[in-house]
Amino acid sequence: MTNGTTMTNAVIDSILKRRATKYYDPAATLSDDQISELVRIGTSAPTSFHLQNWRFIAVRSPQAKARLSPIAWSQPAITEAAVTFIVCGQLVETNVIPDRLAPVVEAGIMPARLVPEWEIPARDLYMEYPQRRRDEAVRTATFGAAAMIYAAGSLGLGSTPMIGFDADAVHREFELGHDEVPVLLLSIGAERPGNWPQKPRRPVAEVLDLV
Repeated sequence: MTNGTTMTNAVIDSILKRRATKYYDPAATLSDDQISELVRIGTSAPTSFHLQNWRFIAVRSPQAKARLSPIAWSQPAITEAAVTFIVCGQLVETNVIPDRLAPVVEAGIMPARLVPEWEIPARDLYMEYPQRRRDEAVRTATFGAAAMIYAAGSLGLGSTPMIGFDADAVHREFELGHDEVPVLLLSIGAERPGNWPQKPRRPVAEVLDLV
C-alpha cells in the first residue's frame, strides 16, 4: 500500500471478486484429483497448536447429493455444483499434538524438546473448557473453508458457503464421529451465466477502529 492506494495482485483480485454462486453448470464435474487438491490447499490454513482438527466430506456422486439435499433445505447448489463439502471441525483433543507435530520435527522445523511446550499449554487452554474445544473446531473448519473458497475463485470456479442444513441429520446420515461438528457446507463448481457480482460492503470507516 502506497500513498493510500492499494497495490493489487492475483490473490487480492480473487478475494475482491469472490461472490456466492447461485447458478452452477450441472453438467460440469471436478475430478477426484481436483477435489483432493482443493482440500490440500484448504489444509494449508492455520490451526491452533497445529491441531489440524478438521475433516472434509466431498459429496459429489448423484447418490450422495440425493442424501444431502433434503436435509439441507433442498438448496439447488447441492445438486447442481460439482461437489459440496461437508466441512467438519473436530473437538480439540490435545493428546494428538505429538503426532501432529512429528512431521514438523522430522522436517527440522522445530526441535523435539519443544513438543511438550506446545501440548501442555494447549491442554490447559482447552481440555477443561467444552465451549473452547467446540469454538476451536468451528474456527478451524472456517479457516479451511475460506482457503478453499479463494482457491476455487482463482481457478475460475464458483463457490457457495451454506449454513442452511439440519446438523443432527447430517451427522447421522454421513456418520460423523462423536467429536465432529458439521460447521458448514461448501459447494464448488463451474458457474453458468446469471450470477451477481460481489455485493458492496460496509465502508471500512464503519468497521475499523485505529487505536
